[in-house]
Amino acid sequence: MTILVSVKINDGVVMAADSASSFASGMVYHHSRKIRNIVDGIPVGVMVAGAGGIGNESVDTLLKDLSVRLRGVDTRYRDWTLNRDDYTVEQLAWRVRQFLFEEKAQAYAGQVRSQVRLCGYSAGRPLAEAWDVLLDDTHCPPPVCVQREEDFGPRWAGEAEALDRLVLGLGSRFDELAREQGITAADGQSVRSGFAPALYELLFLEAMPISDAAELARFLVETTIGFVRFSVSRPKTVGAPVEIAAITKHEGFHWLQGGPAPLPAE
Repeated sequence: MTILVSVKINDGVVMAADSASSFASGMVYHHSRKIRNIVDGIPVGVMVAGAGGIGNESVDTLLKDLSVRLRGVDTRYRDWTLNRDDYTVEQLAWRVRQFLFEEKAQAYAGQVRSQVRLCGYSAGRPLAEAWDVLLDDTHCPPPVCVQREEDFGPRWAGEAEALDRLVLGLGSRFDELAREQGITAADGQSVRSGFAPALYELLFLEAMPISDAAELARFLVETTIGFVRFSVSRPKTVGAPVEIAAITKHEGFHWLQGGPAPLPAE
């Protein structure tokens, strides 16, 4: 498990994540890299929640392998080379799905459950967007747009309980507890929908500076880390340090905190 946070504003999008990575064996390591510029020089970032890898390959290595293909370095996959002047974030999300699910996950006999988020700018577009790719064992639906160009604010994935309570006002067990009290699923959803506008805590403005969006993303990740740390019942699968990257129209993808070593020169 992990906590991924993206904060989208007028000036761009911030991506933040913890560094804990858990494996089927029960081991948890705290120096995983979960955020990466999908291709150097392209204003699109990718980050992963869930499984720390597929088989013997870590998420970080797999994302590097994908980047090599998209850069046109691997001559066996020339048709994967990204056209820097004509691409969309959606097309990149489909490439992520093809690589991680069709090539890697389906060839692996073990369990794979991951959520991949791509954030950034399609070629020539004025505003960023965000797409999710969900890998669940043998099932991987088409990529989903979680934020269109005209949508703004924070989104999170992975260990969501703390932020669901803090921002949305209701934890994940609301529906379960409602059923235990004899409330039908339909009525429970109606109650949730009725409460949502009043309980939602607005933490952003579209016009906020990118540095403030980064501080908000950091706060949300660190809040989750603290929540999991002190929770008596929750597995300790979220932890520091925190990585933060920003993607803006003119500066592109750039690190604000942490970040992996760059790929070797072509």
